[in-house]
Amino acid sequence: MTASLEVKGLAYAYPDGHQALFGVDLAIARGERVALLGPNGAGKTTLVLHLNGILEAGAGSVTVAGLPVGDRKHVAEVRRRVGIVFQDPDDQLFMPTVREDVAFGPAAAGLRGAELEACVRKALERVGMAEFADRPPHHLSFGQRRRVAVATVLAMEPEILVLDEPSSNLDPASRRELADILRSLDVTVLMVTHDLPYALELCPRSVVLSGGTVVADGRTQELLSDDALMRAHRLELPYGFDPRSVTVRG
Repeated sequence: MTASLEVKGLAYAYPDGHQALFGVDLAIARGERVALLGPNGAGKTTLVLHLNGILEAGAGSVTVAGLPVGDRKHVAEVRRRVGIVFQDPDDQLFMPTVREDVAFGPAAAGLRGAELEACVRKALERVGMAEFADRPPHHLSFGQRRRVAVATVLAMEPEILVLDEPSSNLDPASRRELADILRSLDVTVLMVTHDLPYALELCPRSVVLSGGTVVADGRTQELLSDDALMRAHRLELPYGFDPRSVTVRG
């Protein structure tokens, strides 16, 4: 399968000397849904910030859809192909209406007129928010704002959708609705989460990052059922939740 993302030997130290990543290797095929798991301070955010060039590798390489992330001439295209949905949608929504928020990125990339309108409509339809196009974002529920934030990224037709804690602060209905949307998308998904049942529900594969290295990579159900692995890397399932008993959907 063609790789959407290839990370090879990625190492990074912050200016204060803190080494956050130690030779990370990771490959994600086009169309995969993968959860990135790990305790706080594991290096998950540092890894994500390398995917679209916000941080530059100290050593190693990152390639998105065959494009080397560190190459300056590919910066704009890499950032279009890697869409990051932040944990707080209010960090992403800043225009007077939903329509204008979703149009912002494509308009900045040069789309105009009927082509721009069609792009916005398609993105909102993919997240079930087309009827809210003329609403101010701050009039929406938190779950609706998160779906609009996803639409702002989908409007750029990304190769990879990176989601930071997508289930946080959602009520059960909003959580299920977002899961249905994410499952229906024809993009590669990398989901950074502490919500292990949500990872199991949505991502057939998980990668565990701990201490700046990949310590496990495999089927989500198998990793979450490995009690020793879970304890060693401070990953805890909700009380009474048994991943072995869950029938995993595709």
